[in-house]
Amino acid sequence: MDRYLIIKTRDELLRIKIGQILYFEAERNYTKLILSDGIQFTFAINIGKIEEILEKQVAGSQDILIRVGKSHIINKNHILQINLPKQRLLLLTTADNKLKELIISKEPLKMLKDSFEKELGKPDTDNTPENDANDKDREGEG
Repeated sequence: MDRYLIIKTRDELLRIKIGQILYFEAERNYTKLILSDGIQFTFAINIGKIEEILEKQVAGSQDILIRVGKSHIINKNHILQINLPKQRLLLLTTADNKLKELIISKEPLKMLKDSFEKELGKPDTDNTPENDANDKDREGEG
């Protein structure tokens, strides 16, 4: 079942599939929404309010739509590359598989990269008590 985000302003209502969202970008008191197919919308709502709307409407949205720095909320399912030295985030669009490049400060990018690495789980650094016990059993066998 598809999940939707509804953004209401005084004059309009927008209903968007969560998966179609590429990113939100702050522009002073406005927020620009860019969809994965290249369509763009601008709202007279600041990005903090957009974040509140996401939290209220979309359960688990913080797992998919992540605030990265002061100016962006990105859909992590569209991330292709995180480049810390160049402070660059590449997102893959569905419009002809084109890339969208965002310039983001190092600290938020590093936090994003770390969260991905944590999700992957590093098997060689997995020191759970269960694994430690198995290691000791193996040592005794040799």
